[in-house]
Amino acid sequence: MSGPRLKCGFIPLVDSAPVVVAHEIGFAAEEGLDLILSQEATWATLRDKLALGLLDAAHMLAPIPVATSMGLGKMPARLDALLVLSVNGTVIGVSRALAAKLHKIGAPADFASAEDIGRALIAVSDRKMRFGVPFPFSMQVELLHYWLSALGLDASQNWELRVAPPPQMADAMATGEIDAFCVGEPWGSIAVERGVASLILPGAAVWRFAPEKVLAVRHDWAEGEAEIAERLIRALWRAAKWLGNPANRVTTAEILAREEYLDVAPEVIDRALSGRMTVTPDGGERWTENFIRFYDGAATFPWRSQAVWIATQLANRTGVDPAEAARIARACFRADLHRKALSAIGADLPGASEKLEGALDRRSPVASSTGEMYLGPDCFFDGRIFDPSDI
Repeated sequence: MSGPRLKCGFIPLVDSAPVVVAHEIGFAAEEGLDLILSQEATWATLRDKLALGLLDAAHMLAPIPVATSMGLGKMPARLDALLVLSVNGTVIGVSRALAAKLHKIGAPADFASAEDIGRALIAVSDRKMRFGVPFPFSMQVELLHYWLSALGLDASQNWELRVAPPPQMADAMATGEIDAFCVGEPWGSIAVERGVASLILPGAAVWRFAPEKVLAVRHDWAEGEAEIAERLIRALWRAAKWLGNPANRVTTAEILAREEYLDVAPEVIDRALSGRMTVTPDGGERWTENFIRFYDGAATFPWRSQAVWIATQLANRTGVDPAEAARIARACFRADLHRKALSAIGADLPGASEKLEGALDRRSPVASSTGEMYLGPDCFFDGRIFDPSDI
């Protein structure tokens, strides 16, 4: 097509669905964009290519734009998040040896009780646990830190992180490099399929509305190509809305299953899309409501309060001033551009750009541009509430 050509990087995960669907179903083309997708091997490569201008946009772990803008990591750059691509969609899994120990002491097997399962995991761990994560700056890392520290397990003494690209997480478990993992789907399910792991919790059991992936761009690109950025936001928002329709689930799984995307059986991909997970190698199943979200409950909105939560978590571990970290985080979650792009098509948008995180325990109405918006539960497992104005 003759429109602007945009190269967008992605990692093969179920939550890459919005960028894949925007390309395959034609939402990008409807906005006059020639969206070219580029599969990358690691999050570091994806981040670096975006920062260096080799990519125009990227399917990105939500903490990376915040961390990179804070100057953390090997490629400091100012990155912006234009919209949230997915909420939740991660799993915590353990080796078969740890799963057997959990079963022996009668740990809950409901795939939901974050506190009870966490305490049981601590009880059966007779050495420093090694957790596989996809990247040092990831929601997987933040969820693990939040979950385990809330239960009294100090990371510096009791557990450590081992980085592995998501498609290699099952290999890391099979070779004994890690004892447990937190990873996006379908790679937790692949570890179960291979018989090397059991799943004990969805990430949503720790935080029921955690921003998992965002669409990231360079700040200078967002400012210099604002009109194209708005078209890209609209294309991906429409893709997310399409994904939010249950009638499109089978088609989504079939598209993502293609060799150029995930190259995994559609039946495995459908587990995450439906929330009906196979959690043990012998076929045990558990269902999680809103295991992954793309659209409902303002799932695409780049809440600045979520960016501030990420920033304060990072600041507490790295020695950065929390107030400065919060300032940087607010600037890189671009609620302003998101509003401008979607107001043009009459989308229902929240009345505020920040909120108390963890305050909702049920589906609740909120002020919005059309007065029809409901936000779903966003509780943290331990009942804490995060106030972004109180840093």
